[in-house]
Amino acid sequence: MDIGFVGLGRMGRPIARRLIEAGHDVVVFNRTPGRIDELVFAGARAADDVAAVCRGRSVVVTMLADDAALTDVALRPGGLRDSLSAGAIHVAMGTHGVAAMSRIDAAHREASQRFVAAPVLGRPEAAEAGQLGIVVAGPPDASEDCAPLFEAIGRRTFDAGTRPAGASAIKLANNFVLGCAIEAIGEAFALVRKHDVAANVMQDVLTDGLFGCVAYRTYARIIADEAYDHVGFSATLALKDATLVLAAGEAARVPLPGANTLRDRLLGAIAHGDGERDWAVIAREQARASGLG
Repeated sequence: MDIGFVGLGRMGRPIARRLIEAGHDVVVFNRTPGRIDELVFAGARAADDVAAVCRGRSVVVTMLADDAALTDVALRPGGLRDSLSAGAIHVAMGTHGVAAMSRIDAAHREASQRFVAAPVLGRPEAAEAGQLGIVVAGPPDASEDCAPLFEAIGRRTFDAGTRPAGASAIKLANNFVLGCAIEAIGEAFALVRKHDVAANVMQDVLTDGLFGCVAYRTYARIIADEAYDHVGFSATLALKDATLVLAAGEAARVPLPGANTLRDRLLGAIAHGDGERDWAVIAREQARASGLG
């Protein structure tokens, strides 16, 4: 496939590399200089701007940090909407709000383009291994056309329907559940540490019993080792997602008390200077609240 790729952060770089290694013709662009060289060395071509990354591309993927960045890239003059040809596909793989997805979907439809939301599930290590989960929503023909792209980067796709906002709702709900799990793990570790039990014992109990799934194994290890500088997903980005979860709940009149707790823990972590550490650092907030160092 002839693919354009915009956004080369922690997730974007390994995803783009997987596409290159799968033999796709990939043109890359990043708004922050200095992240393109390794992909050009791997076989990509560099574009100077958004218009150039769209030229001759049937699909352009965005992996951007937030709604503001996505809206700027997609809708500003000379952006994706102005530069993609009719019938071309914009695939948004970042985590975005449902309102932003609806707005961008409408803009692409007005331009006779196709828009697919495909937020991914997994940390950068999963992206490097081609083992991401991909939640896909958009026009069925567009999702089908993107199947080779999804096969190159993921272990499975989840069909969230024809409305791109639906994929965002699933991804936000997933991050909400995961964030609450991390918050609960942090509470559990604080409890056992206050009773003078070694953290690795709690880690073993969590990961070799009822909770032996990838999420609990991954985050119990990070919390037990206090390995918060090995960042897969930062507390700052997690706060953005928690805020989007609360906005989605408010729009649908769905109370989410756990999301408020998660947001407060993230705010506390950021206030203590941990915003760019892994979001598992919210366990440190629980430790502080428990009188632990």
